[in-house]
Amino acid sequence: MTNQERLENIHHRIIEQIATNMRLYGVPETVGRLMGAMYYHRKPMTLDDMSETVGMSKTRMSQAVRELMDHKLAEKVYEKGLRKDLYDVEQDYYQTFISLFSSNWHKGISMNRVFLQKVRKELKEIMDDAQSDEQTREKAKEYFDDSTHSLNFYNWLSRLVEYFESQEVFNHVPKTEDMEVVAVSANQRVEK
Repeated sequence: MTNQERLENIHHRIIEQIATNMRLYGVPETVGRLMGAMYYHRKPMTLDDMSETVGMSKTRMSQAVRELMDHKLAEKVYEKGLRKDLYDVEQDYYQTFISLFSSNWHKGISMNRVFLQKVRKELKEIMDDAQSDEQTREKAKEYFDDSTHSLNFYNWLSRLVEYFESQEVFNHVPKTEDMEVVAVSANQRVEK
């Protein structure tokens, strides 16, 4: 195997690893594969370019780009004289993590808040209903109190997401991009 072939093999393995990592955040592997391909292309791509590079249909590439844009990982860019849409992906790993973390948790927070508000309304009706026996009212009150704790948790989680989005997290857990990292083994690293 030539060094060029070895390098190409490494390139494909890196993109597959990106796809696997993206799946950990709830993003389909095809979307992760596209992100990796766009990242290593290092310049904006058209849907035709993406389709050719990743080996999937233009329709699937369009869907995948929309998913990347929903997660704030890709954006449409303009290039003078080109009629086709161009897309570029986030090049900063830290921002990629924050975008994935934030978009997934925003959805979860919103979904759970809506659910809890509906449940709390029903529980309040049960507690206030004169026809409810004491045991039923007590159980409804227990669930209502639990839902208050859950809402407090989702309010805290919302503040945590804001903490990441504001990038204040880096004041407490600094980026390591300026530190030299030496690989010691597959499982451990040492910072100099």
